[in-house]
Amino acid sequence: MKEYLVQFKPFLLFLAKFAVCYLLLTFVYQNYLNQFDEKKMEVDGFTHLVANQSQKILFLFDSNSHTAINTKEASVKLYYKGEWVARIIEGCNALSVIILFVSFVIAFKGKVKATLLFILFGSLLVHVFNVFRIALLCIALDNFPEYDSLLHDVVFPLVIYGLVFLLWIIWVNKYSFYAEIPSEK
Repeated sequence: MKEYLVQFKPFLLFLAKFAVCYLLLTFVYQNYLNQFDEKKMEVDGFTHLVANQSQKILFLFDSNSHTAINTKEASVKLYYKGEWVARIIEGCNALSVIILFVSFVIAFKGKVKATLLFILFGSLLVHVFNVFRIALLCIALDNFPEYDSLLHDVVFPLVIYGLVFLLWIIWVNKYSFYAEIPSEK
């Protein structure tokens, strides 16, 4: 058993760091969300931000785009061409995806400065992609409502998770301590 622990020590350390970081960040995020009463239809500030930024992108395509508070559930209604096309709920703000991204980067350690900068710029990139993803999803739903499930449940999640996966690959291969250092010849 001891030889297996020694053999798999790097993986087990990664897994432990990832789990601790993920649980800690999720706990902090959940405490943030607990400040808002879902029964009173309160939506957290970051979800509002994402909805408003998505609306600003939609406004570039149609000046009749706007947001409104949903009075029937804790969400923000997103209108495109004057029509309600989407509801933005807490799960749409990509913070849980950013938590996953950050946990992986921290678990696959690198130099402190590189880690912090990669987390900052990577999280910002995920946020920007998410806002564009929501806006593009609204446009796609307006044009192809019959593909609602495919677009919402398959295509557009692939965009955000694909980006995170790509960032992880870049992190591991370029900036983590596991990245190959080119040998001088």
